Amino acid sequence: MKTMLSSADITSIDLYHTWVRVRLKAFFMITVFMVFCLLSCQEKSTKEILKIGLPEEPRTLNVWLASDSNSWKILSQIYQPMYLRDPDTLELIPWLAKDMPVLDRENMSYLVTLKAAKWSDGTPFTAHDVAFTAGVFHDFKVPRYYSKWKAVEKIEVVDDHTVRFFLKKPSAIILSRVFTAPMVSQKRWQPVVDAALKTRKPLRTLQNHKIESPLGTGPFVLSQYQKGTFIYMEKNPRFFGTGRTMAHRRLGPWVDGVIYRMYGTGDVAILALQKGEIDMYWWGIQPGYVAQLTQTPDIELFHNHKSALYFMGFNVRKAPFDDRALRRAVATLIDKEFIVTRLLQNYGIAMHSIVPPGNAFWHNRDVPRYSEGLNRDQRIAKAHDLLKQAGYTWETPPVDENGNIQTARNIRLPNGNPMEKMIILTPPADYDPKRAFAGMMIQEWMREMGIPAFARPMSFGALLDKVKGKHDFDAFVLGYGRLNLDPDYVRTFFYSKNDKPRGWNMSGYKNPLFDDLANRQRAEMDRNRRRELLIEMQRIILDDVPYIPLYNPDILEASSRKRFNGWVESLEGIGNIWSLCMVKPVTATELNP
Repeated sequence: MKTMLSSADITSIDLYHTWVRVRLKAFFMITVFMVFCLLSCQEKSTKEILKIGLPEEPRTLNVWLASDSNSWKILSQIYQPMYLRDPDTLELIPWLAKDMPVLDRENMSYLVTLKAAKWSDGTPFTAHDVAFTAGVFHDFKVPRYYSKWKAVEKIEVVDDHTVRFFLKKPSAIILSRVFTAPMVSQKRWQPVVDAALKTRKPLRTLQNHKIESPLGTGPFVLSQYQKGTFIYMEKNPRFFGTGRTMAHRRLGPWVDGVIYRMYGTGDVAILALQKGEIDMYWWGIQPGYVAQLTQTPDIELFHNHKSALYFMGFNVRKAPFDDRALRRAVATLIDKEFIVTRLLQNYGIAMHSIVPPGNAFWHNRDVPRYSEGLNRDQRIAKAHDLLKQAGYTWETPPVDENGNIQTARNIRLPNGNPMEKMIILTPPADYDPKRAFAGMMIQEWMREMGIPAFARPMSFGALLDKVKGKHDFDAFVLGYGRLNLDPDYVRTFFYSKNDKPRGWNMSGYKNPLFDDLANRQRAEMDRNRRRELLIEMQRIILDDVPYIPLYNPDILEASSRKRFNGWVESLEGIGNIWSLCMVKPVTATELNP
């Protein structure tokens, strides 16, 4: 007997079949999606991604605004200069440039030939981009660059790969301060620049421009930026350096990408390094972590010099600090070796000149070394002789008639008046314990001479306002953590015309002979003759001692050997573009020799 289906039954069956088809289609789509995800994960897992920790988030990725170190750690991998420092010799070598610049003394110009390079979008890098970049520096008076580029009178684009720089006058800093500036794409920035120039505040408009995907010629390109969490940069397949040999190194990058993670404190970052969450922490670590990291398997420590200067400065605009004999006596009292051993825990060196010894070509080793090799009693005796010969007296001198050291009391100036209280300004201990502690120790050493010295910690902003803005101070302890390798800063710090509110001559030092040498070295384009002038400038400063160089801390860094090796050590450590072009994955053979 044949069963007849009602219309309701037929409708029900049709709905069932439709439901089955939908389920099968959904199952198929889910299966395809899962397979795609699995393949994607497998592909991603095969990529070699370097993980680096940063102490803070970059403040900006706008190349015209960036001034903090964390921003430049990212931007230096994107925007490239024409010339870069060799990590071993510290000499400038061609980077985007093909050769070293050719100087035409008769026409006072430099001819620069460029490599065949491309921007990360595939468009060619040309001499027009160089000229455009220079124009932005000049037209917008970009603070970080304008003062250096003022020496350039005009730029001539000879052809797509050749550019000529005409100078207003001879300038020794063209190579080190101008030709090392980052180059930008005219195609990308021209519309932004044109729009900014039409506003009331062009520079602010340019610096406020939001950057979504920076266009560069460097080894990496920005792929993803999650604010407050991470930055992911992928290898730039169009990087001009890949496969080239520069500074005796065949460049990569040899990794597929770099992830940067932000850590608020050193403790958290060091723990992440030990746990393998990051491969390197791009920041100096404190000596207190050394023992802990040394005991951690697969952690490698790097110990390098810095281009830094930490010093005590005097206000030589007023008495008694305008007396060179007093400044020399204070320099004699300071036990720099104590500072290095106790304060730096031997991770640093005593400084005797304004140019760090790591910058060997420009450093003067033969400057006066007031306290070197002297014990406490000898320092006091020598300082006593300096002041006594200059007319200072005491109610109770630090050295008695028999040459014995005793407690000094009530020092008097050469005019017979009592020496007033002397304040040594320092940053607070929570900002920089080293400088705060150095100020306290200098206070104690000066008191042994009967000098009424008092170290006073002060917020960093207030300290700078008193020292650099108002010139309302006696003495201070400050430092420069990253000096340029071109030593023109010796001129900047002590040139008499820079003694002005907010000027760089914070001590108020004035010496016509020094000014003459400073001007001559800036115009001297022969490197060896310029060195002779700078050597003499350092000698004069250490003879007059408006600043007393104190110490130069080393930079301690750590990385994990588990996944990557090949870090390039240089002055300032392993955090540099050379490392990022040279770091390679550890092979299975290296893991299991």
